[in-house]
Amino acid sequence: MNLKTSFAALTLLGALAAGGPTAAQPAPGPAPTAAAKAPPVPLLWKASKGEDAVYLLGTFHLLRPDDYPVAPAIDDALQASQRLVLELDPAEMNSPTLGLKMAQAGMRTDGTLLDSELPPETAKALQTWLAGNAARVQPMGLTAQSVQMFEPWFIALTVTLVEMTGHGLDPSLGLDSHLAQRAAEAGKETVGLETGEAQIAFLDGMHRPEQLQFLREALDSSGEKGAQELDRLHDAWRRGDERTLWNEMAVRMRTEYPALYHRINVARNDAWLPKIEALFAEPGDSLVAVGALHLLGEDGVVHKLQQRGYEVERVEPATP
Repeated sequence: MNLKTSFAALTLLGALAAGGPTAAQPAPGPAPTAAAKAPPVPLLWKASKGEDAVYLLGTFHLLRPDDYPVAPAIDDALQASQRLVLELDPAEMNSPTLGLKMAQAGMRTDGTLLDSELPPETAKALQTWLAGNAARVQPMGLTAQSVQMFEPWFIALTVTLVEMTGHGLDPSLGLDSHLAQRAAEAGKETVGLETGEAQIAFLDGMHRPEQLQFLREALDSSGEKGAQELDRLHDAWRRGDERTLWNEMAVRMRTEYPALYHRINVARNDAWLPKIEALFAEPGDSLVAVGALHLLGEDGVVHKLQQRGYEVERVEPATP
């Protein structure tokens, strides 16, 4: 899938990737075999106000086994923090009902079929994609007939998730899930910035033209070409390359999906900001781990905290 579609989808998936768009998730495809890699360079910042600190970590919601172990700087930030703050509370993120709620929200309620609003070429492309991925989507309950009951955004997100997992990316290996497990083992408090219902509402609130565009581009960018673009996105995250992630991906998303970009990024960042600022009044430090897009550029939490007078510095990885 193209970069802006991949970046939009990753942000839309958020912690919902752990629950999946349906009750059953596609099994991840085989991860590429390679020699052991150095840990990814973390997109990690430290925001300070006096002696109080909040660490800000940009995550990738689906990862591969060779993306671990994480960089020591992440371990240090988690160890130094009394609490972990994620987009969604882990108890809700791991609830089997979350995916079901998402599927329920994605169902059509006006009695019409999905094909009734799809351009003929999109409807044909969807049927072709379903036929080519039948073995992976049928266990999820998706067939040429059942997809007709859902909204375009839901099917677009499902296509994206199937493509990503087929390329070896696994929601259960996402950095959010890893940190939640580590925090639980250490007995640390873990909280969410929003609810699953709120995340679903962002998806279900997409305008019809945005939904149709999202589905068309998800289908157009499936297959090998999409896998190459996804590798570019994943590689930029592994390198900690905030400039590429912002300039080549986020800015393009903002330009081509302005309303969607504002809804899933700017509006959520603005809603999170008071909650993140409140952490400075809590005893001890905190680690906030959210999708990387939410931290980047002029619309990101890092810049917004700097504008409010906080000292925010990127935590550079230790040199060997």
